[in-house]
Amino acid sequence: MSRAALAFGMISLLPLPLLALAATQGAVWAWIALGYLTLFTFAMDQLIATAASTAAADAEFPAADWLLLVLAAGHFALFGLVVVQIGGDKVEGLGHALPLFLATGLFIGQVSNSAAHELIHRAKRPLNRLGRWMFISMFFGHHASAHPKVHHRFVGSDLDPNSARMGESYYRFAVRAWRGSFIAGYRAERAMIGNSPKAWHPYAEYILGAVAMLLLARALAGWTGVAVLLGLAGYAQSQLLISDYVQHYGLRRQKSADGRLEPVTARHSWNAPHWFSGHLMLNAPRHSDHHAHPARAFPDLALPDAAAAPTLPYSLPVMSVLALLPPVWRRLMDARAADWNAVVARDRAA
Repeated sequence: MSRAALAFGMISLLPLPLLALAATQGAVWAWIALGYLTLFTFAMDQLIATAASTAAADAEFPAADWLLLVLAAGHFALFGLVVVQIGGDKVEGLGHALPLFLATGLFIGQVSNSAAHELIHRAKRPLNRLGRWMFISMFFGHHASAHPKVHHRFVGSDLDPNSARMGESYYRFAVRAWRGSFIAGYRAERAMIGNSPKAWHPYAEYILGAVAMLLLARALAGWTGVAVLLGLAGYAQSQLLISDYVQHYGLRRQKSADGRLEPVTARHSWNAPHWFSGHLMLNAPRHSDHHAHPARAFPDLALPDAAAAPTLPYSLPVMSVLALLPPVWRRLMDARAADWNAVVARDRAA
């Protein structure tokens, strides 16, 4: 197994046993798991500040799909375990339940989300469907339609609900993006189905799947289990939305005289070069290359040169926290976004 495979595996999989111990062995393990996903990740990003600008020479590894499968299995098992433990009042009070809830929500929002995102971009139907069900378990099934069919097509324009506008706060964006992506994804699927009377609309699966998840939580841990499931799903959704907010904030694609959008380039996504959080999130912060090559597997994603694409001033997790503070965020990001838009417009006019 290559060094790249080992690095991705160790960093992204370690939260699973930590969270399993956190759910079953007491509050100390819950705080350890939360610390790994927050303080330890931050510290490692500072110690190993940047990654190589391109994918490592041994980045391609057959274990990539297996890693996604293990993460998917861990996602569903962890979801059920935590719902039962907290919902069934099998934890040691709030001092145990709170860090367990926060750590699990962070894992689902940062790692499970990254794995599900990878899977819905895979051409193999079983893998694609697995990613879809990971999003369904977060009550965000429509993302499996809206992300590839709307976001990737219209990113950096007003036609994409998940591209944050200059000056828009995260809170306003989150409401607009959730509602807008739900509707836009539905319309995109409806257009593909056309007038076929036998076609199964994916949104039926998303909604029925969400209902099934609620019924399962009710059977496992009563109404408290339902509340825990809804809380974890909402927490995970907020992190998915904040990643979109951070990674496209203020960057706009120009329109030609005939109204067509310019092609997507590296300049239409913010990137983060931090090695540890990048591995934890399966190279999701290498966002420009993902938009340039949506089908490219996560180990192969390259990090653009800082002169060719916008780079976030801090790691993606840190920027996600700062996005919760709109005045701080705007002071930090508005001028940077305006500068990059000016560069894009100047290059297009040249």
